Parts: sequence; structure tokens; C-alpha cells
Amino acid sequence: MKIEKNSVVALSYNLQIPDSDGEMDLVEVVTEEEPMYFIQGVSGLPEGFEEQLEGLEAGADFEFTVSPEEGYGDFDPEAVVDLPKSVFEMPDVEQEELLQIGNVIPMTNEDGERMHGQVVEVKEDVVIMNFNHPLAGKEMHFRGKVLSIREATQEEIDHGHVHGEGGVDHE
Repeated sequence: MKIEKNSVVALSYNLQIPDSDGEMDLVEVVTEEEPMYFIQGVSGLPEGFEEQLEGLEAGADFEFTVSPEEGYGDFDPEAVVDLPKSVFEMPDVEQEELLQIGNVIPMTNEDGERMHGQVVEVKEDVVIMNFNHPLAGKEMHFRGKVLSIREATQEEIDHGHVHGEGGVDHE
């Protein structure tokens, strides 16, 4: 069986991105013991990633690079915003602990969409948040192996995620 739309795929891989000196930094390791499972074509993963895997068979090794345009897009300076510190006042939450530089905070925008912002800087009355994906603007280099492929069930396709081993258990 080959990877195609609505295939449940299990992968192991290493993800590297170039640092400011052009050296490759290892940023993620997914092992054969704890693989990544996803449904091809409905995973929410970057199109450039899925396109590179299309047509591979179980057991195949892969190595490819996904450009920012094919991945998480270019870094958008407009996605770095100043928010009033009062936005982060919540009962039962210690604001000082929450607002640590580098912390990623789940939030909701004015349209009700969930998003994650990273604390960049904390000032007296303002918090600077970065809502870009952490890999936005980054060239991603993947090296790995296709561990298994199977057809997704209709329920998995309807739910948009893998059930059972490596997936969601709705019991």
C-alpha cells in the first residue's frame, strides 16, 4: 500500500532547521517506539510535508526539505502584538508565572478562533506576544522512515484524526 489521501500513516523522523549560522539544529525527534500517526490529506500538517510523502510505501526511508512557503509560511511581523497586561488577569492563575518569556499561552481571538501565542517581552502594562507558528519562516529538513500505512476508517475521516493505536481513544 502507498501513502495516499485518507491513509493512516505512522512515521519516525528527525526534524532539523538551519540556525543563524547555517548549521542544522535538531528540533524534533520522533522514534519508531513512539511514532507520529496522521491521516494523509486531513492532518493539518503542512501541504509541503504531505506532498513529499505521497506515494511512499511502508518501510521507505525519506529525506526532504520543506520551504517556509510550503510549510508554516513566512514569519509575519504583524502577528507579533502588544496586549494589555490586564488580558492575562485570571482567577487562580499566578500572572507572574504565566507571563514568563518563552511561555506559550493558548488564547482565543475576537472571532473565537483558538490560537497559541508565545510571550516575547513583559513590560509594565503590556505583554508582547508572538502568534506566528514556531516554525514560521523556517526551512524544515526531515529524515525518517514510513513505518506503516493503512486505510482510514470512515469514522477517522469524519473526525479528522486517527483512532486506536497512536491516535485518540473515544472510550
